[in-house]
Amino acid sequence: MKATIWHNPRCSKSREALTLLQDAGADVAVFEYLKQPLSPDELRRILAKAGIAPRQVLRDKETGAAALKDASDDQIVDAMMLDPILIERPLVETQKGAVLARPPELVRTIL
Repeated sequence: MKATIWHNPRCSKSREALTLLQDAGADVAVFEYLKQPLSPDELRRILAKAGIAPRQVLRDKETGAAALKDASDDQIVDAMMLDPILIERPLVETQKGAVLARPPELVRTIL
């Protein structure tokens, strides 16, 4: 099975999700989203596949998130494109679906 993870190697949850994918035998494409940012269309596609809104992947503890309290989905996505650290991680996609893998065990639902 092929899987894609938008990953931050400094994040323990992201590392755990990657290990779960590898242990399951998945052929994993790893994108360090802080170095290889997603396009707005790609982020919207993944979120739609996961059935979640941009606000649900907004890292609300980041400084820039406070300004987005009353923002629209499009404004949140635009802010995430300017500052990818605002995107919660890890996002994982397979042929079966997509998840925000928090907790990391959620990847099992799409394997």
